[in-house]
Amino acid sequence: MLFDKVSDLCREKGISIAKLERECSLGNATIRGWKESIPNSANLKKVADYFQKPIEYFLE
Repeated sequence: MLFDKVSDLCREKGISIAKLERECSLGNATIRGWKESIPNSANLKKVADYFQKPIEYFLE
């Protein structure tokens, strides 16, 4: 699951989902919403860039 991958990366980096959202200029609970829906490509790219991962990593 996409949310789980992001959550695992946050844990590895020692940051919260909320901090990631602030760092990526995303709204509160944006990433938590990915449990239920697919993110738009711009928001996913921000997160991928933050973790220096290709977008495909999150979509596998």
